[in-house]
Amino acid sequence: MTNIGDNLNGKVALVTGASSGLGHRAAVALAEAGAKVALTARRIDRLEALASEIGGFGGHAAAFALDIRDADAIEQIAADAARTLGAIDILVNNAGVSVVKRPEDFTLEDYDFVHETNVKGPFLLAQAVGREMIKRGQGGKIINISSMMALRTTAKLTLYGMSKAAIAQMTKQMALEWARHDIQVNAICPGYIETEMNADHWKTPAGQGMIAAMPRRRIGTPEVMDGLLLLLASSRSDYMTGTLIPVDDGQVMM
Repeated sequence: MTNIGDNLNGKVALVTGASSGLGHRAAVALAEAGAKVALTARRIDRLEALASEIGGFGGHAAAFALDIRDADAIEQIAADAARTLGAIDILVNNAGVSVVKRPEDFTLEDYDFVHETNVKGPFLLAQAVGREMIKRGQGGKIINISSMMALRTTAKLTLYGMSKAAIAQMTKQMALEWARHDIQVNAICPGYIETEMNADHWKTPAGQGMIAAMPRRRIGTPEVMDGLLLLLASSRSDYMTGTLIPVDDGQVMM
């Protein structure tokens, strides 16, 4: 366990998309650093299993089923999490999806699916949590998970790249607007990281070819984000806001 997040004892964090991948790891890292964690995603069975895992090492977590596209549920979940664990000090806006197609082939349904999951939902949740942070008057930390696709281009990811660029700009705008409330808003821009959703791809010839073209010829695991995540969640990042920080092993330079 790193010392960067040692001062998270007594803090409450809400993590979206916590049922797998980056969200799952973020929740564990925050809990290991002492935060109480509200776990949100659609798959409540996975969240309950994660809450049990966190409890097993002495952490504290509670599971809340949430489809980030459900605007009506967002306010309710934010309120339920605060009522169960305490006022939210840290929000990790992680939930996201992608559709892989060429620009001319995307449908309106594709657009709505990606936009509502990757942009609209995270905005509404940040808004709901931000309102409460402003009301409390004790500041807070909002960590948006953008992508290196907000900083570069890749074929067949037009909608995903657009959505993550929107999250990057949302980060800057909220950081500016909420600076006077001592709310720091920053974004992590991960590169290619192996999760259960993409693990099979990296074993294919196409996936192996992508890895061979990367600056260090490797992809990351979710743990590579721990250090930055805990820094941004802690008081050690109080002088950082509106930043977009790649964690990509140099892949943005490809």
